[in-house]
Amino acid sequence: MIKHIVMWRMAGASPAEKAGNAERVRTAFEGLRGRIPGLLHLEIGLDESRIDDACDVVLYTEFDSPAALDAYRDHPEHGRVRAELEGLRISRHQVDYGVGA
Repeated sequence: MIKHIVMWRMAGASPAEKAGNAERVRTAFEGLRGRIPGLLHLEIGLDESRIDDACDVVLYTEFDSPAALDAYRDHPEHGRVRAELEGLRISRHQVDYGVGA
């Protein structure tokens, strides 16, 4: 299994605009559930700490193999979500790591 974690800081001129953009990200990624072969688990959360150096949104996913994660990156539904959310973030951080044998 491989875990894929992504965190974003959202763009926005006001806290309300940033919150709206974060909600758009959450809704878009939640729509991927059940649509991507090999995607075992998808969880997306919005930051509640509100500290200055926190990211606004985190995506936690599990895939059955590195090949499934690669297929996710190229999947048309994932591409649609990326295009839909273009311009909503100011930064992105990612970690992928294998678990088990």
